Amino acid sequence: MRIEASTPAETEAAGARLARRLGPGDVVLVSGELGVGKTTFVRGACRELGVSEAVTSPTFTIGQVYGGRVEVAHLDLYRLASLDGEDPALLDDYLTPDRIAFIEWPAAAEPRLERVRANVRMEHLGGDRRAIEIDGP
Repeated sequence: MRIEASTPAETEAAGARLARRLGPGDVVLVSGELGVGKTTFVRGACRELGVSEAVTSPTFTIGQVYGGRVEVAHLDLYRLASLDGEDPALLDDYLTPDRIAFIEWPAAAEPRLERVRANVRMEHLGGDRRAIEIDGP
């Protein structure tokens, strides 16, 4: 599915649309250049999943867990070139069968990830327009 969004609300709506098709244990990879709206997309998904607290980029903490109708893990691996040299259990606390997980900048972890349900790729189209391509449910 390919969606074009021109506003943060449209980007959030795309995230919400995907979230309706997810369940506990699902992992969603969210890729795109800086400033394309990855966290905005995840925020929309989180709202659809019942998260009421502020959803912000976890760039400096690796991940955050939010409560909602189902727990949501939001990870940002921007600072990691790879998981080599990292604690092998670094992601284990976030990627559980009871949570839906969204991973921004997933390249460092992709070879080790299981239960990937969707791949989201976002790109700037000029001005405020963004393309959101979703491979998954």
